Amino acid sequence: MSSASPIFSQFRHKPLAASEERTYIEVMDTATTNDHPSFDDILENFELLDDWEDRYRYVIELGKMLEPLPDALRTPDTKVQGCVSQVWLATTVHPDGVPRLSFVGDSDAHIVRGLIAILFAIYSGKTANEILDIDAVATLGELHLNDHLTPQRSNGLKAMVTRIRADAERANAGAA
Repeated sequence: MSSASPIFSQFRHKPLAASEERTYIEVMDTATTNDHPSFDDILENFELLDDWEDRYRYVIELGKMLEPLPDALRTPDTKVQGCVSQVWLATTVHPDGVPRLSFVGDSDAHIVRGLIAILFAIYSGKTANEILDIDAVATLGELHLNDHLTPQRSNGLKAMVTRIRADAERANAGAA
């Protein structure tokens, strides 16, 4: 296994203090850059953390990397149904021949924001067909999240995956 990603290194050397409001990881812009951790980086970092308290802190830090969601995108159309927390996901389809999707999103819950960041690491920048080919249960299962999330959060995560897949299906239908 390779060494930890630079993002994780920043996290490891600067522990999260409950009273601090600083971000130790740079902001993640999934819409215009690929300057964010890949799912493989996240998985590797998860494996390096010894307990779930540290993993939760890491997930929260991933959520802090997300670009702020503009208020104009906090609409009923972008709100994800089936989540206990408020969650908004907006999809941009880049139709250069084969539709490629990118996402922006937000939540009012810190841990859910981190889950959104993980989903973006899995899906953002991929073609609609690639998104539809991803087995989300197996991929997310590599992180063992279902063993450590409440049933409500697990249902919300499924709702977000369902929404991303539906957007990919619509993108494919629009390209036909």
